[in-house]
Parts: sequence; C-alpha cells; structure tokens
Amino acid sequence: MQFIEQAGMLETVQAKKFQQKNGARFLHQGKLAQFNFDDQYTKGWTSTFEVIRADFDKVLADQAQAQGVQINYGQQIERVDIKAGDAQVVAIDGKGQEHIYQAKFVLDASGFGRVLPNLLKLEKPSSFPRRQSLFTHIQDNIADADFDRDKILIAVHPEHSNVWYWLIPFSNGRLSVGVVAEEKLLSDLTGEPEEKLRGLLNAEPDLQRLLRHAKFDTPVYMLSGYSADVSQMCGPGYALLGNAGEFLDPIFSSGVTIAMKSASLAATVLDRELSGAEVDWHAEFTAPLAAGVAVFKSFVQAWYDGSLQGIFFSDFQQPRIKQMLCSILAGYAWDDTNPYTNRTSSRLEALAKLCRTQ
Repeated sequence: MQFIEQAGMLETVQAKKFQQKNGARFLHQGKLAQFNFDDQYTKGWTSTFEVIRADFDKVLADQAQAQGVQINYGQQIERVDIKAGDAQVVAIDGKGQEHIYQAKFVLDASGFGRVLPNLLKLEKPSSFPRRQSLFTHIQDNIADADFDRDKILIAVHPEHSNVWYWLIPFSNGRLSVGVVAEEKLLSDLTGEPEEKLRGLLNAEPDLQRLLRHAKFDTPVYMLSGYSADVSQMCGPGYALLGNAGEFLDPIFSSGVTIAMKSASLAATVLDRELSGAEVDWHAEFTAPLAAGVAVFKSFVQAWYDGSLQGIFFSDFQQPRIKQMLCSILAGYAWDDTNPYTNRTSSRLEALAKLCRTQ
C-alpha cells in the first residue's frame, strides 16, 4: 500500500472497490490460527486488497499512462544490447513488425517472462525443491457465516504437511483457489487437472464443506517449478525487478510486495544516476532488496520444514511475538526494528522449539 501511495496511484486503486484484506487465517485439522493486520508490530497500513491480478495490473497500467508513461502492448522482446548509458531493445509486434527502442537504462519488470535473465543468461537454479501448483477461479457460493472474506485462508493437507491450499476471496463472489505440492505427489494422482484439484480439496474436510456449492467454471491451470533465481540482480545499464529476478513461493503472497519494493528502490537509485550522481547499485539496490527477500525466504523454509506451522497452531501464543510475525505476513520484511527481520531462521527455530516444549 505504501508503494501504491508513493506512485500516486492510491486513490485510483481505492476507487475500484477491490475486496478488502485485513489479515490471514491458517487452518489445519480443524484448528484455526488468525492474524489481524491491525494487531501487528510495525506501524503502517493495516489493510490491503485481494485482487484479480489482470484487473489490478490493468488499473495500475492505465494510471501509469495517465501520468505520462508510454506503454506498448502486444510486443515481444527479441533481443537486447545493453551497455552502461546506452541500451537497445528490439521487439516484434503481433503483425511481425520490428520496433527498436533506445534507452539509457533498462528495468526488467517482466515477471515470469524473465526477459533479461533469458536473453543475458542470468538464470540459476533456485535453492527450493521443485513444486507444482494447480489453481483456478471459481464461483464459490460460500454461505458459511464464519467464512471471513476479508482474509486469505491457507489450509494444510490433513496428512501431508508440505501440501497446502489457498482460498482468496474477491469482491464479486468469486474465489481464487489452488494447491501447492511437490511435483511427484501431483504427478502420481490420476485424472485431469480439475479432477486432481477437486480431489485434493475434498481431502480437507473444512474445505470440502466450504466449497460444497462451488461452481468450477474456469479451466484449472498447472504451474511447475515456479521458484526462480538469477546470478545477479543488476549490471551496467540494467536492473531486474520482482519476479524477473527471484521468485520464492506463493505461500505468503510476497510477490507483489517484493516487486513494488524493488521498483521503489530502483527508481530512487536510477533517478540519481540519470541526474549525474555517483551510485552503487549493489549497495543501494541489490543488498537492501535481498535483506527483505531473505526474511521471506526464511519464513517459506520454516513453513515447509513444519516449524512455522508448529508456531502458528501452537496453544502457546505470546501476543508481542505474534505481532512481530504478523508484520512479516503483512509485508513489512524491511522493518529492521522487528527482531524477526534479523537472524530470522534462528529466531523461528528457537520459537518453534519453545512451542514444542509447552
């Protein structure tokens, strides 16, 4: 939210009346853990939005155009020649016509397109195991009064703790629903993607009950090996933003936060560079961005090794520590006053051990 405000787009986004999001709920074997963003450690925004990404992205793009940005749709980047202070980008449009762009600097915000990592051979394997996701949008028809549409719901498979589901409500009565598991588990299941997803949803009793009247009216998509990394985030004449650089995992919805944080950092550094100042991209962009990404990465790793789930579902809850954890879930991974943004892995490990002994 602070980055949307910084970009001068806050009023435009608020006017679209997207679904309010004020926290997160975690569900496992009937036990519910709830985090409210108005009860967090970091001072800042206490709510955001659940959005259909196509709609949300178009709102931002249209507002960027209104602020003077030129956007050329329907063009595919074919090749680049990037040097410090001088870059050439060649694109092909839908009619096969070539377009050549000259620039002083290139920011790659291509997300899973990962244009510069592919063209400049910057890709490197992610440290995370290959996982697979099945997901779709449905007409949820949820009538349960206890279902909180203002919060994302993350559920854990009753038998496989590293298999989890998301339910993200939208303001139009629809829902984004998906499951994440290691590739082998999903490949061992029989049937088409929708049959696999439905079967897994029905394996979790509370989800089966919630979605008993749901209408699956959109194809179920499958995405494999989505975690990605690069050998470097920037170089002479370019920098990578968001998923074009590194993507961790969807479990804590960190993708948009990391994308916007990287854009904010890069815009500040680039503005200074284009004004003639001496800048250090590693110190001013890569290092501070990596600090917050490392916090999210520690949370993701702790989720899959079970320690974070043990913390969330423990009867031993310390309100102040829960506020600190809530701030990370709310996206405040760069708040260096929060102890859980420093030595995150060891602190989570110690907390998990304490919860197990209570």
